[in-house]
Amino acid sequence: MALLNARLPFLVGGAYALERHTGIVRHTKDFDIFVRPKHVHRTLRVLSRAGFQTDLPFPHWIGKAFHGEYFIDVIFNSGNGLCPVDDEWFEHALDNRVLNVPVKVCPVEETIWQKAFILERDRCDSADVAHLLRFCAVKVDWERLIRRFADHWRVLYAHLVVFGFIYPAQQHLIPRAAMDTLARRLRDEVRRAAPPGRLCNGTLLSATQYLRDVDLEGFQDARLAPHGPIDESALAKWTANFVRP
Repeated sequence: MALLNARLPFLVGGAYALERHTGIVRHTKDFDIFVRPKHVHRTLRVLSRAGFQTDLPFPHWIGKAFHGEYFIDVIFNSGNGLCPVDDEWFEHALDNRVLNVPVKVCPVEETIWQKAFILERDRCDSADVAHLLRFCAVKVDWERLIRRFADHWRVLYAHLVVFGFIYPAQQHLIPRAAMDTLARRLRDEVRRAAPPGRLCNGTLLSATQYLRDVDLEGFQDARLAPHGPIDESALAKWTANFVRP
């Protein structure tokens, strides 16, 4: 209520958005809200005044607010820096009631976009993506979803191919036009000469599993300039979160 009273625009995501889109109920101790980057600090200040202990541990994508054993994730990007919360998140948000409070929840397209890149050893959101597709494919704005992935469209295509494996009798839910568009891109790309250099896009999918490639084998980290949006100091802080004892 503090955020509503402060007239701060936010969206509800996480388990509550998944339930809104799919009907799947998942009980957690955290509560995910999504805000535009320009509203992060103000959001944390409002939560602090409401009695939460707040922090901005990873300033490239997420803030935290704690109250006892419960906490709020204040999300304004993704861990790989590719999915910033912009106006389109809000333009296509859905109405919902969470804890008997009227709120807006994240659109299915942006939810798929962000979850598709989470492929860690200890957390993989591919099942969430599959369920979102099964329940929402007929409502998805496929042009916008494909555009969201931009040059990383192979990640979306991989999830769509696997969806047909998971649900063979439901694979028709994915529009043929979307599959044909991505199939053409793949065909055209593999016919072209390989790009120069040694780039590892694996770090966009996992913060840990491809570190040896960039640290020991000379591959370029796709999260860093000139390929990605994260600066070295923010990336070092994010990586330390995973490799500390």
